[in-house]
Amino acid sequence: MKKSTVKVGRLIFIVVSLTVVFVFLLGRLTYLMALHGSDYKKLALSRQQKTIELAPKRGDVVDRNGAPLALSASAYRIDADLSVLDTYLHDKKLSQAAVVSELSPLLGIDQVQLTKTLNSVDSKGNPLEFVSIKRKVEKDTVDAVNALKLKGIIVSSDTKRIYPNGSFLAHVLGTTNIDGNGVSGVELSYNSDLQGKNGIKYVETDAHNSALPYIDSTVVQPIDGKNIELTIDERIQELAERVAKETLEENSAKSVSITIMDPKTGEILALANYPGYDPNNPTQGASDSNAMQEMWKNSAISNIFEPGSIFKVITAGAALTYNAVPDGEIFQCNGSTKVANITLRCDAPHGTQTFADIIKNSCNVGFIKVGSQIGKENFYDFVKQMNFGQKSGVDLPGESAGIVGDIKKIGPVEFATNSYGQGVAVNQVQYLAAFNAVANGGTWIRPHAMKQIYHMEDDKKVLDREYSDYGKKTVMDSDKAAELRTYLEKVVDEGTSVETKIDGYRIAGKTGTANKVNLTNGGYEKGKYVSSFAGMAPTDDPKVTLIVTVEEPNPEKYFAAETAVPAAKKLFMELFSIMNIPPSK
Repeated sequence: MKKSTVKVGRLIFIVVSLTVVFVFLLGRLTYLMALHGSDYKKLALSRQQKTIELAPKRGDVVDRNGAPLALSASAYRIDADLSVLDTYLHDKKLSQAAVVSELSPLLGIDQVQLTKTLNSVDSKGNPLEFVSIKRKVEKDTVDAVNALKLKGIIVSSDTKRIYPNGSFLAHVLGTTNIDGNGVSGVELSYNSDLQGKNGIKYVETDAHNSALPYIDSTVVQPIDGKNIELTIDERIQELAERVAKETLEENSAKSVSITIMDPKTGEILALANYPGYDPNNPTQGASDSNAMQEMWKNSAISNIFEPGSIFKVITAGAALTYNAVPDGEIFQCNGSTKVANITLRCDAPHGTQTFADIIKNSCNVGFIKVGSQIGKENFYDFVKQMNFGQKSGVDLPGESAGIVGDIKKIGPVEFATNSYGQGVAVNQVQYLAAFNAVANGGTWIRPHAMKQIYHMEDDKKVLDREYSDYGKKTVMDSDKAAELRTYLEKVVDEGTSVETKIDGYRIAGKTGTANKVNLTNGGYEKGKYVSSFAGMAPTDDPKVTLIVTVEEPNPEKYFAAETAVPAAKKLFMELFSIMNIPPSK
């Protein structure tokens, strides 16, 4: 065989071989691009791009006069790109433990916890590439971390929630979690309005996970949250909190709650529970998660209690609505009466009384008779119309519905005791919403803490929406409501609430003292009481209503006249000045 023939054959073999290889590679490339191209593209981008979330500024919360109550301040977050950090540690011959020992004291994170974070894995046990180390970091901490010059430790912008007045209005405002989302109070109720929308920052990196020079990061700016103006008046809230604290201390009580409202609008002007907590440090003082939840609980809407004699306002309203008490009717009280062979007692024998007298004297015997004259169906229909046994729908989380028995299961004794406020349970705001209907001329209005939601454009306030979910319904005739107010004024002028009286002003109200119910085991707790006072002023055209509830006052001085009434007088005296309510003519 000639050499030229051999060479040609080899050449043909090589060409054919290369062609086969090329065709194979081309086919393989086509296969991969057609079926898996998008997957490989995502994988490449995941290694070439780093995504960092940019937190929006959470909306501010202000009182009705614009005073700041909750604000968001600039802060920083510290994250770690673990692949870059690992490469850096390897190149510099540094141990992870050495880095942890430097970072731990700067960030205030336990070394064991920080080590665990830097060795995080996913649900399948694969190491994570990116972890969050700490949020809401101050600039001095960031400067100290940056001084370490650790590659893979990433600093970016964040926001931090600040409550400039500490524990002030804590149970209404609530608090937020580490991600900036509301977990209680207004922060939770209006979280979707306040939170805004996260932005995103894309950073392109090279094969060594270092940011590429001369390439601008792509940034999708966050959308800031909207602001909320509350119905709360900072001056009235300060008054309520001060009086709540004083009342608790003066009576050695377990807790005190005070709610103050505008009866014509349903606006909550103040809501105070004492003791409170500081939403800037919401876990301080809590031994465990249960204690923390109890501390955060808004007692004025979450705790239910037997109203006692303040519920007689509701029974009297039903009596007037159904014309159950003829003009001039006389009631006799010998200190007790029998219902279904059960003796039910009054505080004292009141003798001969008019309808106005049984309200003034808070006579149980008189109200048992009034209840029977109203009739069971009418009584519980009126109670339902006043929204008892159901949530008021107040725009704060955690409301309890209260307790009103099933009418089909309520016997004559239960009906009799319900008529004077025993055997039913209410929350404070729920009761005041019903009391408002007497004050405003017969209209039930949903209580609420939000006045309006707005945002700023070029330093101008732009209204997004105002509160509108009033749920208004007529529950009493205006003349009947006015008549009831005059009876309640006698309670202050001559009856159990006389210590509330302020010269020159017309105040109407009602006291109530009830044994504390054991909500776990049923029955009453010996030596434990809940004392309340509900009031309104001026009687002829009320501009303000309030309720004071004292839980477990000193058992040696527990009547509402001794506990809640003095607190109410303090409140009214300053409210008349703050709200510019002149003396009655």
